Amino acid sequence: MKTSTARPTTFLTAEWHNLLMANYAVEPSILQPYVPYGTELDEWNGTYYASMVGFMFMHTRVRGFSVPWHKHFEEVNLRFYVRHRDPQHGWRRGVVFVKEIVPRPMIVAVANTFYGEKYAAMPMRHHWRPTADGALEVEYGWKVGEEWNYLRAHTSQQATPIAAGSEAEFITEHYWGYTRLGERRTGQYEVVHPRWNAHEVHSFEMNCSIARLYGEAFVEPLSQAPKSVFMADGSAVKVMGGEKIG
Repeated sequence: MKTSTARPTTFLTAEWHNLLMANYAVEPSILQPYVPYGTELDEWNGTYYASMVGFMFMHTRVRGFSVPWHKHFEEVNLRFYVRHRDPQHGWRRGVVFVKEIVPRPMIVAVANTFYGEKYAAMPMRHHWRPTADGALEVEYGWKVGEEWNYLRAHTSQQATPIAAGSEAEFITEHYWGYTRLGERRTGQYEVVHPRWNAHEVHSFEMNCSIARLYGEAFVEPLSQAPKSVFMADGSAVKVMGGEKIG
């Protein structure tokens, strides 16, 4: 197995804000067909997680340039967790996306072309509103056919540091993306950002066309109550250029 030795350059810079993360226990047999070559499923305390994540891209620039009407936009994705043993650097912990939803077809074209990701364009909306009881109401919506799907939560307004060794640390501290390019070919790219803080989530709702978006296999696990929900505050990020494993 070989990894490209070319030094990646920065492909995209942005800010990610208010990452609402609902984390579900999923049987490994459901995730295994999506695992890219050269990676293996990663687990925390014996649980294999898939996460529904909604957040905002802000101030997005591709190779240093901003594109009108594509600087600020929502994303909702379903992702799970893998690791890859790099010959020089040891274990790298990363994520695999089952599907990523954004509101602009151009974003889909760029991400799918350059990274081999599974992006889809749908109408989207969001809001962040302070509530009378001192909480924050957060919602990310995406329209599937004629139905609005959503992730919706009430959270604390203040974020606190994520504890070392915690489940939230496991969920957030994966700094690589992996994509399946073929039976024995995988793309990898690094996402660079500082350690995040997290808001406590007081209540959470999800309405999602699971079978239509992700397939029947995900209906049962994503219809259960999530094992955890929190909202990471986010930060500036850099997405590095892709490399290939294979």
